[in-house]
Amino acid sequence: MSDKAQNEVTIDDRTVIKVVGVGGAGGNAVNRMVAEGLKNVEFVAINTDAKDLMRSEADVKIALSDEKDRGLGAGADPEKGAKAAQDHQSDIEEALKGADMVFVTCGEGGGTGTGASPLVARCARQLGALTIAVVTRPFSFEGPRRAASAASGIENLSKEVDAIIVIPNDRLLELADHTITIIDAFKTADSALLAGVQGITDIITSNSYIHTDFADVTAILKDSGTALFGIGAARGEQRAAKAAEISISSPLLEAQIDGAHGILVNVAGPTDLSMLEVNEAVKVVSSSIHPEAQIIWGLTLNDEFGDEVRVTVIAAGFELVKDKPMPTPMPTLTTDAAPTTPEPAAQPAESEPSNLPRVPELHLDTQAPAPSGFAPEHHSPYQGNDFEDDEQIIPDFLR
Repeated sequence: MSDKAQNEVTIDDRTVIKVVGVGGAGGNAVNRMVAEGLKNVEFVAINTDAKDLMRSEADVKIALSDEKDRGLGAGADPEKGAKAAQDHQSDIEEALKGADMVFVTCGEGGGTGTGASPLVARCARQLGALTIAVVTRPFSFEGPRRAASAASGIENLSKEVDAIIVIPNDRLLELADHTITIIDAFKTADSALLAGVQGITDIITSNSYIHTDFADVTAILKDSGTALFGIGAARGEQRAAKAAEISISSPLLEAQIDGAHGILVNVAGPTDLSMLEVNEAVKVVSSSIHPEAQIIWGLTLNDEFGDEVRVTVIAAGFELVKDKPMPTPMPTLTTDAAPTTPEPAAQPAESEPSNLPRVPELHLDTQAPAPSGFAPEHHSPYQGNDFEDDEQIIPDFLR
């Protein structure tokens, strides 16, 4: 190839990201993401409920229905949802082709989301995509049967993805106003699913001064098992360190971060952000994790942040999954399948995500419960809430 021809070669470095909403809750989450303007992703909605699918704003819609069920849904039966997905496997694979990263999002405990999501995730991994699940665990008021179905669904789905983030709806409810309506409670869950996806996509797709690219994210999340994410924001003195503290200390987190063996940190703020501030933020996070953990960090500078600094953290590698096999050709999928390999003797507690995106001009409720044992005091000079409410920012749906 001539020098001229080489100079004319253009490199397409755009990461192809697809977000798949499975079932009713997954479809609602996709609609929320579209409404909030989540950029640089393609949306896919998959449902057995034809009427619900008609309301979807997704780019691609896949109806898991036939003449027999007439698109009336899975009747909260995960086996029916799984069978419907198997019958439309070729459609699912076609929709996922070309993706570098696939997010599978759903509300666990129902029929379609619980039953079909593992097969969707397996298709994505077979096609070579980094596959991440972001799911919710049902509210307690939805009953023990739905909770048991969700637990089984999460177990099955975790076997088919590179990483899984589980958001407990009850924790969202605990942090919300006690007068919250039932409609707003479910909207809160949609917001949490949005945040779980956006916490990762923003790191890849945002224009960064120090870039965190897809390869960096892959290094942390591939075959990592349980993952958690956190986002914190702060203003004023020690703003970067405080934002980092918030990002790793969310009341939503039910597991400790110190077991993470891989972590992504993105620090975002105005152009006057100093190197010392960035160093303090990364130091706060790194002091709270495994001493040999792999740390990859990025820096985004934009004066649109005003005087605010935001820190996004994605931690993974808690279960130290080794040589996780790629999925084999599709066997019959059931909701009560047992693990094919023994689980480690000691399993860390399942971790949930932290503070969420879309955080400007919001204020922290200092009475929110603190996570137990999450950020040991000796790890950081910033203990407790030693700064004013208006210096901290969290999402509106946590107020």
